[in-house]
Amino acid sequence: MRINLSTRSAFSLLEVLAAMAVCGIVLLSLYAGLSAGFAVTQVARENLRATQVMVEKLETIRLYTFDEIERTNFIPTTFESPYYSYGTNRSSLVYSGRVTIGPAPVSASYSNDLKQVLIQIQWTSGGVVRSRQMDTLIARNGLQAYIY
Repeated sequence: MRINLSTRSAFSLLEVLAAMAVCGIVLLSLYAGLSAGFAVTQVARENLRATQVMVEKLETIRLYTFDEIERTNFIPTTFESPYYSYGTNRSSLVYSGRVTIGPAPVSASYSNDLKQVLIQIQWTSGGVVRSRQMDTLIARNGLQAYIY
C-alpha cells in the first residue's frame, strides 16, 4: 500500500501559534469587557443607594415643622449610612453625609420664609472618593400647613 505524502495535511507550528494568539486576545477582550461591565454596574448601584439615602434625609426633613428646621440643634448636621440598609453589614462601604440648612438663594420679599436644605454625601469605592449632593427649598407655610 502506497501513501502519498502530499495528500496528508496538518497545521504547522506557526499556524497553531497564530490561532492561540487570536484566541488569547479574544478571551482577554471578553474578560476585560465583563470586568468593566460589572464595575459600571457596581458604581451605578452605589450611586442609586446614595440617592436613596439623600432622598430619605430630605423627606424626613420635609416632615418637620418650619420652627424645628430653624432650630440649630434639632437636625443633626452629620450622618452615616451603610451600603446595605438591613441585615448584617456585608460591605465596608459607608456613606458619610452632611446636612446644611441656610437661607434660600432668592431675593424676593418672602425669602425669610424659605430655607434651603443641602444634603452632601460621599463615600470611597475602589480607592476613589465619590460624592453627590441634593438640595431643596422648605417654606414656612408649605406642606405642614395642609397636613397638620
